[in-house]
Amino acid sequence: MTRRPASIILSAIAGAALIASAALAQQQAISIGTGGTGGVYYPMGGAIANALSKYLPGVQATAEVTGASVDNLKLIGAGQSEVGFTMADTALEAVKGVDKFKGNKVDARTLLVLYPNRMHVVTTEGSGIEKMTDLKGKRVSTGSPGSGTEVTAFRLIEAAGLDRDKDMKRERLSVAESVNAIKDGKIDAFFWVGGLPTAAVTDHGATPGVKIKMIDQADLVEKMNAKHGQLYVTDVIPAGTYPGQDKDNKIAVVWNLLVASDKMPDQMAYDIVKTIFEHKPDLVAVHREANSIDLKNQTNANSSIPWHPGALKYFSEKGVQM
Repeated sequence: MTRRPASIILSAIAGAALIASAALAQQQAISIGTGGTGGVYYPMGGAIANALSKYLPGVQATAEVTGASVDNLKLIGAGQSEVGFTMADTALEAVKGVDKFKGNKVDARTLLVLYPNRMHVVTTEGSGIEKMTDLKGKRVSTGSPGSGTEVTAFRLIEAAGLDRDKDMKRERLSVAESVNAIKDGKIDAFFWVGGLPTAAVTDHGATPGVKIKMIDQADLVEKMNAKHGQLYVTDVIPAGTYPGQDKDNKIAVVWNLLVASDKMPDQMAYDIVKTIFEHKPDLVAVHREANSIDLKNQTNANSSIPWHPGALKYFSEKGVQM
């Protein structure tokens, strides 16, 4: 056998490394802003990231843990994320540059409408909380900083005729932190806007010696819409959704959106939307709320902000009339 000079072998190794490095450099990295690990955004975001990485050549997508809607929109505005989950009401604030986005307007565009986000006002039997106005004087978590939960919670509290700062002792905890706090007796109730079921709320309901109580708020939707626009609808969290939940919970609902910057290339937006719809079963296998990703839900009424042109191209091909 002929021995190859070491220099030739080293050159071959170096060449292979350069080829691998070049291939890696050509990959498009997509960061997807989701939420905390106890909610629905994070597992669904992980499923979307896996689908994009698997089915889109040259794309490497990653789901990032964040504070949720507000944080995700700010990350997109700063160019630190390409895609993000958000609630429709928070997205509208970002595009208008008001409230938490004052002076920091975000030119976000809807890629697709995801699933309805359901307001949970959660407490335990024996807390003395039977209705929204009973939150007065209680220790309450209104959601983590940077979350859409906080935005909607504030609006719901206002619609109930309460002052979020004067009428309650307010904490700003994620849903997982809220469940731990209510278990430890540090808070009396918490707000959470999410899909069904939310793992952390399931955990609370399954706690030995505790009976979960869900507070109705559907009667406040009309007041919320009168002030903030037609963003909210009513629905129910069916009895039995959570351990110990023995009756339907009448609630306020706002849609979730997957959004990107208006600077995202049209082809990339088109490819992302197409991949999600074509591989929806991959998402449903991770979380059942992905069943709501449906062409019939892609309407102007459900999206509070303008659509991305790349998304509109896909929906036009599918016969969706906006």
